[in-house]
Amino acid sequence: MKFYEKILGGKLELMTFGESQMPNVPPSAKERIIHSQLTKGALTLMGSDTMPGMPFKQGNNFSVTITCESAKEAEQLFKALSDRGQVQMPLAPTFFAEQFGGLTDKYGVGWMISYQGK
Repeated sequence: MKFYEKILGGKLELMTFGESQMPNVPPSAKERIIHSQLTKGALTLMGSDTMPGMPFKQGNNFSVTITCESAKEAEQLFKALSDRGQVQMPLAPTFFAEQFGGLTDKYGVGWMISYQGK
């Protein structure tokens, strides 16, 4: 993400698994990134390392993120994109967003849907 920050500019926020409110983080994962967000105007690029215990393979290291303007929009997009796909994290409140969820669509593309709230 620091590479993309150098190229795109903007504001980069990083949070490690150790800094998160996620319970039972293994010591080996505490410095890995659970949430990163690069913002420049209307551009938002988000990413994370794989979850502890989840093996890395090329293709599971990125997701397309949509930051929604309302909880209703987040729910509609999440439902439509997850149809015949696989939900990894149901849409729900998190420590960094009012609504957040992750899924892989029917074509194998990873998505993160986020509504930051007011």
